[in-house]
Amino acid sequence: MRILRPSWRALIATLIAAASLSLGLACGNADVVLIPVAEPGSPAPANVQDNESDLDSGVSDTRVLFGQSAAFSGPAQELGRNMRLGIQAAFHEVNKSGGVHGRQLELIFADDAYEPEAAIANTLQLIEDGVFALIGEVGTPTSRSATPIAADAEVPFIAPFTGAEFLRDPEWDNILNLRSSYYQETEEMVARLIGDLGVERIAVMYQDDSYGRAGYRGVRLALDRRDMAPVSIGLYPRNTTAVKTALLDLKEGNPEAIIMIGAYKPVAALIAWARHTGLDPIFMTVSFVGSNALAKELGPVGTGVYVTQVVPFPTDDSIPITAAYLDALSDYAPDAVPGFVSFEGYLAGRLAIEGVQRCGREIDRACFLYSLRRADAVDIDGFRLQYGDGDNQGSDKVFLTTIGSDGGYHPVDTLRDIP
Repeated sequence: MRILRPSWRALIATLIAAASLSLGLACGNADVVLIPVAEPGSPAPANVQDNESDLDSGVSDTRVLFGQSAAFSGPAQELGRNMRLGIQAAFHEVNKSGGVHGRQLELIFADDAYEPEAAIANTLQLIEDGVFALIGEVGTPTSRSATPIAADAEVPFIAPFTGAEFLRDPEWDNILNLRSSYYQETEEMVARLIGDLGVERIAVMYQDDSYGRAGYRGVRLALDRRDMAPVSIGLYPRNTTAVKTALLDLKEGNPEAIIMIGAYKPVAALIAWARHTGLDPIFMTVSFVGSNALAKELGPVGTGVYVTQVVPFPTDDSIPITAAYLDALSDYAPDAVPGFVSFEGYLAGRLAIEGVQRCGREIDRACFLYSLRRADAVDIDGFRLQYGDGDNQGSDKVFLTTIGSDGGYHPVDTLRDIP
């Protein structure tokens, strides 16, 4: 590896103890639980430590084991739950047909409640429990904590649910991003606001952590390219809905549009309070917000809110990959509502399947990463991913959507078409 850090194994005991203490203080002494995922109607997988040969590679004669640390509780829980749902649907789909080269793909997961300390403990534990790769990490602050541990252990870190720029540094040999970056999403927002509508007064509200700052930097870069600057800025603390101070700060700039970098609960709270107090600019937010959860939180005050997306519209079954996702989701979880987050999880699962498929029976982590990063292209039912030297991000696609008066999302070609 080109990234040189102290051996992760020498730090396990200290880091787990420190992270567990921090997690207990932050989350009310909540337990971090690793849960094997069984296929519906089948017995749970054997304890991951039963086979000594599993502990290093995550691969046995009958399975390939993946691990996920994500928020399954707290204000961001719908993001983790839906990413997991999509991954599970993809794995269930391939496992029903016999798996990949005779092996079943399995997932174990742990709740980090969107807190970096818990992500450290979870990542160390998942690696100790013998996962082949980590998949579907949710969030920038948690990914920032987990990635050095995964790199030191030479464990693949696949399709994190974040567009943070640091994950796209070519020095990370073990990271494969699926989605577009926050820089690309925020560039699209600024370009549409200015190019379509001639908006000049743009404000920014962001979560006061590495995620929020990543999105904020994207907005600033997009505005800098146009010799502009935010007219006002509002901040709020992670894992809270304490947005009233941010709202007061934003109002000072009399914005025509507010770009928001946050999770669904605080974003919804700010929009609701803003409209209640008579501030009603154009509201835009990035894909990480959790689109279905945001629309549900907003209810009738959500009409006209814009959200950038990084996957195709999740109900358009005229697109082959979307039709495959809908079939897989319906088969695995018939009562689940299709959405952008679980669709991204499904694509993450399909990317993992593709890497396992390309390596044949003699799979190892080096082959898994090489087969995807050096491929001419990775085509997942028409959703094309392209990696290469110095490029660990597969897709550059950004789609704009808006919440309609029916409470559902609708694709947007140009802001000029919206009344």
